[in-house]
Amino acid sequence: MTILNNYGWNAFHEQNAKSADQNDLPVGRVTSIKGFKYLLVSEGGEIETELSGRLLFATAVEELPKVGDWVFYMDYGAMGYIISVLPRTNELSRKAPGVKFEKQVLAANVDYAFIVQGLDADFNIMRLERYMVQILSCGITPMVLLNKSDLVMDPAEYIAQVNRLKRDCGVYCCSTYSGFGIDVLANDVMEQGKTYILVGSSGTGKSSLLNSLMQFQLQKISEKSFSTGKGKHTTTSRELFQLNNGSLIIDTPGMREFGMTSDEGQHSSELFPEIAKVAESCRYADCKHINEAGCGVLEALNSGALDAYVYESYLKLIKEQRRFEIKIEDKKRLGKQSGKMTKEAKNHRKKYKY
Repeated sequence: MTILNNYGWNAFHEQNAKSADQNDLPVGRVTSIKGFKYLLVSEGGEIETELSGRLLFATAVEELPKVGDWVFYMDYGAMGYIISVLPRTNELSRKAPGVKFEKQVLAANVDYAFIVQGLDADFNIMRLERYMVQILSCGITPMVLLNKSDLVMDPAEYIAQVNRLKRDCGVYCCSTYSGFGIDVLANDVMEQGKTYILVGSSGTGKSSLLNSLMQFQLQKISEKSFSTGKGKHTTTSRELFQLNNGSLIIDTPGMREFGMTSDEGQHSSELFPEIAKVAESCRYADCKHINEAGCGVLEALNSGALDAYVYESYLKLIKEQRRFEIKIEDKKRLGKQSGKMTKEAKNHRKKYKY
């Protein structure tokens, strides 16, 4: 499977495909979604597909194919139909924008996430850590891209702010205007066969960055906004591209919100390593590090061994995660109660025949 291997096919997907028993249906990876059309790359090349009726009407929204997913499909020449989605190694998600406490899956089977911030008015260290924690909770390795480095006198000041978070995370400066740092990313950082995703707010230069990495004008870049002086965002959907070095990259529209969801299986020691380090001396294993006696985190905070900035960020993000968990738990509980009441009503009508 030469073509599939070039697009990230590995032993994990191979094993799941064998155990799925789909009667030798071809597999493909979703590279683009436009409305009801799903573009796949497969051993036979690219093919445009739609969802089968069973998949469309009997599947939860978050389980429908996303960019980066591997799927089984039926090939009818000019058109194909997606039959099922293979298990994912991970999924990049966020809290759905707005007041709803629901999870929105952005992409699937991602190895690394580039958090892009512009070194103009866009740089925000708290927003950056929010991205880091959510990405880590999804089982994806974050990297930081500080774009527009040509607009500041000393980019090292911004790198120092990121390093203050005490996270083992690659930090890279680049400029799509001058070309600084682009070759380093393409030749030294990004690996063949690995899948990367660009995330960040509108105006950070993600489309320009993708064009620089692809070495041609792939994504259209709008003129600058008169009100903000920033480039207007033009990416309207998520798409997966292959770079010249064989690495894969997913572009995403700018996100005004990147809300936290619950812990997707990662331990707090992985999400907040600096907190976990001093928490080893806590008196109680279930210490919340808020006001408990014998808390090693609070002791480190009071002695200056733990940066107050790191602790305050931890409290804020943990509270947001827990708030999402509570809302989801409430929703499930109400769903169960509603189901029980419906069942009781049906039994009552059946018993008394009305």
